[in-house]
Amino acid sequence: MDLDVLNMFVIAGGTLAIPILAFVASFLLWPSALIKIYYWYWRRALGMQVRYANYDDYRFCFSYRGRPGFKPSILMLHGFSAHKDMWLSVVKFLPKNLHLVCVDMPGHEGTTRSSLDDYSVNGQVKRIHQFVECIKLNRKPFHLIGTSMGGNVAGVYAAQYPAEICSLSLVCPAGLPYPTDNKFLKRLRELKESERIDRIPLIPSTPEEMADMLKLCSYVRFKVPQQILQGLVDVRIPHNEFYRKLFLEITDEKSRHALHENMSKIKAPTQIIWGKQDQVLDVSGADVLAKSISDCQVHILENCGHSVVVERPRKTAKLILEFFALVHNTENNKKLA
Repeated sequence: MDLDVLNMFVIAGGTLAIPILAFVASFLLWPSALIKIYYWYWRRALGMQVRYANYDDYRFCFSYRGRPGFKPSILMLHGFSAHKDMWLSVVKFLPKNLHLVCVDMPGHEGTTRSSLDDYSVNGQVKRIHQFVECIKLNRKPFHLIGTSMGGNVAGVYAAQYPAEICSLSLVCPAGLPYPTDNKFLKRLRELKESERIDRIPLIPSTPEEMADMLKLCSYVRFKVPQQILQGLVDVRIPHNEFYRKLFLEITDEKSRHALHENMSKIKAPTQIIWGKQDQVLDVSGADVLAKSISDCQVHILENCGHSVVVERPRKTAKLILEFFALVHNTENNKKLA
């Protein structure tokens, strides 16, 4: 073989080997870094841009795609201990001509965390309203989506600021007295009574506890490699003290049933999406909401747990789009009539 050709193969092989070795090293040594790169890549691939908004000395971190236009904007609120990027799997199936905003909830990811802040549901509603005012999202009514803790906040927001909301989607929301008491809620009561807040199932500290949490939250059994589990734990551990404080706030008396106490005030057309096999917040909560919200439609997803937006992102996006189009078209017809 010609020496120049041999050198070319050696150089090419070396060039390919470097990123491959870097990937392997990251996977083995810094799995948490790989997870952050994964989210960064998907944000870029989906056209989501990260920005910050300031309200006095408080900073909100959010991602967005598109611009406000003829159709209402969509604001998405994530669940407990998650972040704005949890919506990426749903964003993938939403059209690019919609104005989408995903915000880090108070104290989460890039949004300010303060020991003096009020993390009750009402406290979070006030903060989200500040964010909405910061980016002028309420210049005209917008569509609000929330899941789990974010669903509790979204529902209370719609009740307290009805003029700002044109429609509402609640995905297995917290904040209700559930007719069916599941194993998870019984376990929480036992932990609170014994004051063992270091054993909350939604706040894992080891790969094994992370695997248990994924089983609790998902009906679909994902086969997650040990290194990825370790990475997921490494990302969360620095925040676990905050998560414990937050968990106690949102399960306290003044927040535990916040959505239930406000649901009769919700006037916007409302959509409920719930996983039938939800082990965290029982699906019986859907009936509680449907009986109290006058303009409400319910979708129960078979073979789906609490992590609806992760387990069934395409179906979730489809249901949201159909509901969004129905409400939007109905409003336009009223204006033309």
